[in-house]
Amino acid sequence: MTNRRTVLVAGLGSVLLRPALATPAALQAAVDRYTGGAAVQDGRVTLDASPLVENGNAVPVTVSVVSPMTADDHVQRIALFTERNPQPEVAVFHLSPVNGRAVVGTRMRLATSQTIVALAQLSDGSVWQQRVEVVVTLAACVEG
Repeated sequence: MTNRRTVLVAGLGSVLLRPALATPAALQAAVDRYTGGAAVQDGRVTLDASPLVENGNAVPVTVSVVSPMTADDHVQRIALFTERNPQPEVAVFHLSPVNGRAVVGTRMRLATSQTIVALAQLSDGSVWQQRVEVVVTLAACVEG
């Protein structure tokens, strides 16, 4: 039989629980799923995000990739990942030579200060990246 004290303690425990955050291992697993095992190289990708943001609710980011965007040589996908959000996969953008430029922009929520990773998969199968450390003074993206 449940008594009042048991219910109060159980309720207090659920209120004090902090939201689960991803880990560097979860980030790496998400990146591995995206790349399909392809080696990730540094370069060709420029991730523009402020290194210090006041509010993690809407952090603007822009990703650009050096590519001629021709039928034979173009960016197929650009993806954004975070190290410590509840879900490391933030967004995947699909591109084709019709886009003309490999540039995407969006806003993302950040749970806390962390690393943002931008990956670009090219038509030749290569994957390129840039990582940026962002300090967040007011957190967002918390799930209970």
